[in-house]
Amino acid sequence: MSLGYAEKLSYIEDVGEVGMREFFDPTHVLQEKIERLARTIKESKHLVVFTGAGISTSCGIPDFRGPKGIWTLQREGKPLPQASLPFHRAVPSMTHMALVALERAGILKFVISQNVDGLHLRSGIPREKLAELHGNSFMETCPSCGAEYFRDFEVESIGLKETSRHCSDANCGAKLRDTVLDWEDALPSKEMSYAEKHCRMADVVLCLGTSLQITPACNLPLKCLRGGGEIVIVNLQKTPKDKKASLVIRGLVDKVIAGAMNLLNMPIPPFVRIDFVQIILTKALSADEKYVNWMLRLASIHGQKAPLPFIKSVEITFLDEEKYKAAVLHEQPFLLKRRTERTKVFEMVLKINLSDGCGCLCSQINIPFDPKISTNCSNPNKDAVLQNLRDTAIQGLCCGQNAIVGKKIKLAPNGETTTFAIVTNIIMHNKASKAFEIKAISTGDEIKRRKRSARSNGSSRKRSKTKGSN
Repeated sequence: MSLGYAEKLSYIEDVGEVGMREFFDPTHVLQEKIERLARTIKESKHLVVFTGAGISTSCGIPDFRGPKGIWTLQREGKPLPQASLPFHRAVPSMTHMALVALERAGILKFVISQNVDGLHLRSGIPREKLAELHGNSFMETCPSCGAEYFRDFEVESIGLKETSRHCSDANCGAKLRDTVLDWEDALPSKEMSYAEKHCRMADVVLCLGTSLQITPACNLPLKCLRGGGEIVIVNLQKTPKDKKASLVIRGLVDKVIAGAMNLLNMPIPPFVRIDFVQIILTKALSADEKYVNWMLRLASIHGQKAPLPFIKSVEITFLDEEKYKAAVLHEQPFLLKRRTERTKVFEMVLKINLSDGCGCLCSQINIPFDPKISTNCSNPNKDAVLQNLRDTAIQGLCCGQNAIVGKKIKLAPNGETTTFAIVTNIIMHNKASKAFEIKAISTGDEIKRRKRSARSNGSSRKRSKTKGSN
């Protein structure tokens, strides 16, 4: 998880305040603040969200400065927290997916993130509406042409160093670099430019799960104040910017956002993760032309030498009366070489055993084998296939389904490469929104009516002050 990222960073003595105490608003205060947040979101014209490590802790990714944060424990000489699943299998939280819903509804205009976990992109936030100020552990970029490559495996280095891969553009081919900043690296100018622009345009900057300590990023939300905008902070620890905020909410980010989405009567969409694998089948006649020597290989869509972290092993069996010998491929390269009679047609069954963190144990793919050269290279509509996979997974509440999304034929040497999409995770958040049960209210007037009714019944609840409320 973020443990690997923290260990790759250069050592510095001062990482800011750590071990910060957490505060929780009383239930009735939290409810009132969530109602204010929902109304603020509903009335916003240019909502910008600024996120930190606190939105990913529910994904199993430890934070840095909290009571059990990585740097807090390091400072105290205690063992670091154990990651609950592999970094590459972390799935977006309820908050990540709520932001996707707000973006699709046209309410959320831009997201600024200090996280390197790649979960905003994986959740479905469009790249053009996202600034990743500290980089992305799963992203490589080409310093020559600017192309970006979002991987399904963690890039091996940080500090904007060269990686082992090259740009796939035939006109470029430059060596790629990682995108994650080390301490001494300056924030990327392009990301900062977009972030500053949207903060100046914002009438609301919603800060979620960030201690707002790291400069210059932490000063970005303040830029909305010059144009009359307001800052809302949702964080368990106090921040240096609390006095500048019109609303400060002390509560778990998922709980707060779930409550606001209920009030807005907006469902939180499910998350469906789809991973890809290439199955490469090459064939060649033997010297006496009596047999076909063939090779089956499972490879990453990011290159044959790239890792396939979501696959644990592959079991291969044959649907044939002669019962060809089965095989089990335990590690990369997932490679099988065989010889069969020149006229033999058969079918292989690949049981792809998925790694820890996937939502199911395996996925089955059937591969027909014909020694003749294939000429069928028609490619399906990839977007339509992927949408159908998502719909099927959601309807059945299960994963493991797969479908062909591309096929390439080579004549010299004779071979075909088929790309399969596999549903490896599905997370439903609509029921999870009950974590904070507030009846959905569609208008601010109804919220006010409820408040007046509560006061008339002798309620002693007092609304928090607008400026710098805690």
